[in-house]
Amino acid sequence: MASEAGTMLDFEECERVRYARDPAFDGVIFIGVTSTRIYCRPVCPVRQPLSRNVRYFPSAAAAEDAGFRPCLRCRPETAPHTPAWSGSRATVTRALRLIEDGALDEKGVDDLAGRLGMGSRQLARLFRKHLGTTPTAAARTARIQRAKKLIDQTQLPMTEIAHLSGFRSLRSFNAAFQLLYRRPPSALRRLAPRPTG
Repeated sequence: MASEAGTMLDFEECERVRYARDPAFDGVIFIGVTSTRIYCRPVCPVRQPLSRNVRYFPSAAAAEDAGFRPCLRCRPETAPHTPAWSGSRATVTRALRLIEDGALDEKGVDDLAGRLGMGSRQLARLFRKHLGTTPTAAARTARIQRAKKLIDQTQLPMTEIAHLSGFRSLRSFNAAFQLLYRRPPSALRRLAPRPTG
């Protein structure tokens, strides 16, 4: 599905995946709807948008980088991880794991790149090539996704969720949610399914 550049997705193949709601591509591609500025997983149950209103992305971070916000119905933060890659993609996969574990919450991209045995410019090139985004944007998405899971699955106070998710302040936590979801985190809690058990 990817071109030589790694981030170019074949529109017709992506359309087939979207209309089939093919679970094999869940977490592999993300669908941006230009009329709503929302992005979804290929398995999202919502009514299919018109093809002219659709863009495809190789990662959630790339969709957010392009100005799309996550769907509250299919919840892209719960999509499975991209399948294991080989070569330079393995480096990106390892970098994503470190980012999800908080590698960019306290330290910068230079430190992350050093842990991977390369320079920050090389790491940025690999992220652009394979994910269509930057390490910083991927870290922002990871923090928001960690927070969204905690909002949906716990009754922890927002200050604690902000801290546990890697935000440096409650203000930056609130600002990130306002920017991405166009509502404060507390409003998302009211929409979340109630935890069971």
